Amino acid sequence: MDQARIARLTSRAVIAVSGPDARSFLNGLLTQEIETLGEGELRFSGLLTPQGRLLYDLFVAGSPDGLLLDVAAEHRDTILARLTMYRLRAKVELAASGLAVFAAFGGPSAEGYADPRLPGLGRRLYAADHAADASEDDYEAHRLALGAPGTADWGSDRTYPIEADFDLLAGIDFKKGCFVGQETTSRMKRRGTIKNRMLPIVFDGPAPAFGTEVLAGELRAGEVLSGRDGRAMALLRLDRIGDAALTVDGRPVTVDRPDWIPAG
Repeated sequence: MDQARIARLTSRAVIAVSGPDARSFLNGLLTQEIETLGEGELRFSGLLTPQGRLLYDLFVAGSPDGLLLDVAAEHRDTILARLTMYRLRAKVELAASGLAVFAAFGGPSAEGYADPRLPGLGRRLYAADHAADASEDDYEAHRLALGAPGTADWGSDRTYPIEADFDLLAGIDFKKGCFVGQETTSRMKRRGTIKNRMLPIVFDGPAPAFGTEVLAGELRAGEVLSGRDGRAMALLRLDRIGDAALTVDGRPVTVDRPDWIPAG
């Protein structure tokens, strides 16, 4: 069996969270259960708007000194400011960390934290430095091959976490207490009103531009998100992709539904 490759994810950054109220503070904000997070565990989560739209994805890691938040580097300062706004009187310390984010993928590894989304996504490491033998682009190609959407696909305040497959990627705990945006999220799950999902599509040639329409005949069936030659993520209307012939910019495309996404 091939050994894991290591890539430094420069698009990610780390926030350190400490203090006696750290877990309860984050638990009241994020979509995942944090109170029970133990040292050495990693959980995938989201920070939503009060209306239930996805603002930011976060991995929360239990460390010896508290918690580490693995976030999009471009949003770290904004996330820090938002968490500080919510802090009020909670005994919590929030600070940008100098740790870098690495991913071990494509083979077995005992380092770091198991990625909770899918076993095939490997493990995530947090260190000041680490040897790497793969690029972030290699890792992104691996993620896309597994059909897992990423930060570039949902942006900020554009979509709902269930549409971004958070419920299928261990990103939402529907049994926990309240969190920001819980009412809308729980209602969508309870009523089964999931009309759109992010799914991978395959095609010949270069990826269409972000936002390009996916058509089922003459009907709009969704839009293309991030991608590369031959493969991309798309936000698709589930009621229009059954047996329809799909096209993008006149090119035929096919939905490549991963086995971790249930049919229907």
